[in-house]
Amino acid sequence: MRVEHQLKAFEQVLLNYDGSLPLHRFLPAYFKQNKQMGSSDRRWATRHLYSFFRLGKALSSLGHEERLSVADFLCHDSLSLIVEKNLPDLAEKITASQDEKIDLISSKYPEFNLKEVYPFNNHLSGDIDKADFYKSFFLQPNLFIRVAASSVSSVVSKLQAENIDVKQISETSLSLPNGTKLENILAEGSYQVQDLSSQHTGIYFKPNKWDKWWDCCAASGGKTLLLHSIEPILDLLVTDLRESVLLNLDERFRLAGIRKYQKKELDLLKNNDQILHHYAFDGIILDAPCTGSGTWGRTPEMLTFFEERKISQFSTIQKAIVNNVVGYLKPGKPLIYITCSAFAQENEDVVKHITENLPLELESMELIKGYGKNADTMFVARLIKKN
Repeated sequence: MRVEHQLKAFEQVLLNYDGSLPLHRFLPAYFKQNKQMGSSDRRWATRHLYSFFRLGKALSSLGHEERLSVADFLCHDSLSLIVEKNLPDLAEKITASQDEKIDLISSKYPEFNLKEVYPFNNHLSGDIDKADFYKSFFLQPNLFIRVAASSVSSVVSKLQAENIDVKQISETSLSLPNGTKLENILAEGSYQVQDLSSQHTGIYFKPNKWDKWWDCCAASGGKTLLLHSIEPILDLLVTDLRESVLLNLDERFRLAGIRKYQKKELDLLKNNDQILHHYAFDGIILDAPCTGSGTWGRTPEMLTFFEERKISQFSTIQKAIVNNVVGYLKPGKPLIYITCSAFAQENEDVVKHITENLPLELESMELIKGYGKNADTMFVARLIKKN
């Protein structure tokens, strides 16, 4: 009876979800409105929803219950009642390796096609190992934090004292299980939550002391915080279209000890020369609006609800923003172009457009393959303005 109860809860939530909100925002609101669902109901419904969407468009001809059974088997190494009910012949293989599980599902369902997990695979950047990329969606990405190198040992000790499985990835990067609650363990401002691939983009910044830098699509300031950790003595301008995220940025900067910065609310698709005419920058970070297709391991509902036409729309926006900011960059200085996209049209194709149409030349670029590290996949290019 319990399994039927779990299935009913899953179907009820699925019926009410239309993809207009990220799943991580929809579920708390839904549970708040449906208080008859106990903590166990909420936990299993959450697990089942995320597992179901991780299957993307694979086996789409099957009914919801059977697809969920396959998805739960592929995504977890702890046995669920749904797998026991619908895939009893595979239950003892729940802790098998990912490749073995995929082989078992392929044998049981000959129509299973791994590339259908990621339905927009023909748009992927050429450097991606597609099979590894597709398989990564069966795993929840890790939580990554960035800490000062001098604090790593003490932070690791505090986390281990709380029996948290923490791994040091680099001099300043730590990996933790997704969902780890840090608020009551680590002091505010002593760490920054930032994906490993996002941290890696800092290699391309190369700021100098006393430089003037502009983080033009700053959001809540993650890239500026990374820049400041590399070189704290900078003159900073941060801008974004949304006032609400800039308010969040103020709090993050305060906790990180950043006092000297300017902040403006700007629409970079418009001419802002009246506001910025006297500015000239030694570096511009453009963490561009994008599809987020390299981060869908965290938001697997996008595998179902994303609309392909948006790829071209974002590419057009990205090119327009570059056109509108490059005039404020000093000759010989870098524009750092970043996306959290896995699509060539937003990455290599935009860089090609930039170098062919604007006074910028490519110094280096990289598709940051997070899928082998339980992290996001991102893209970064360092372009230098011609003299």
